Amino acid sequence: MTGDLQPAEDGTSPVPREELRVSYEDRDRVAEALRVAAGDGRLSAEELDERLEIALTARTYAELAKVTRDLPSAAGTVLGVPSPKDVVRIDCQSSSVERTGPWLVPRRMEVRVKSGVVTLDFTEAVITQPVLRIDAEVGSGALTLVTKPGIVVDMDEVTVRSGALEVKAPWGQDASVLRIEMSGKVGSGVIIARPRRPPRPPRPPRRTFWQWLTRHPRPRPAIGR
Repeated sequence: MTGDLQPAEDGTSPVPREELRVSYEDRDRVAEALRVAAGDGRLSAEELDERLEIALTARTYAELAKVTRDLPSAAGTVLGVPSPKDVVRIDCQSSSVERTGPWLVPRRMEVRVKSGVVTLDFTEAVITQPVLRIDAEVGSGALTLVTKPGIVVDMDEVTVRSGALEVKAPWGQDASVLRIEMSGKVGSGVIIARPRRPPRPPRPPRRTFWQWLTRHPRPRPAIGR
């Protein structure tokens, strides 16, 4: 999603630009750019085949971005993907706002959280620049940044009254993917940066009422399936 986010009155929200459907022309243009990159020695034959398959079956601009993000463009932007917005504003009162999947990261964000919850998941985000600046104002709510290796979060410019700041995965000082520089203030809420939580293990099968009544041993979960 790009642009200002407000709690929707009718439960709907506009389609983010990076999630818009691509045309045949978009796919062909990116495919040609990949062939040129291979001819210049930027991609091996195996990489070209793999990326061409993704490009020619891509449905959205975000999918095209994944195969071109590390290639130079004459326009200075990622091939096949709209340029990121200069600023995106999120105003969350008492609801929840999430950005997850292949969303296009802007150059700057202004996030206001009164008593709700805002989650920014960067694990699959489309990142086109090395630095993201976030100006945050959190009242009694929560702002969560879901990170991955190569993303560094700097919260030195955030002031806290009675809330908390937590960076659970600093990933050292090597911001090879993105450096997030945060400023702003926190009242009684929290700003937290953490990696994506691993999936929960499957629950063991339940006994039927008859098995429980006859004290039948609990069934063991299947292993190796």
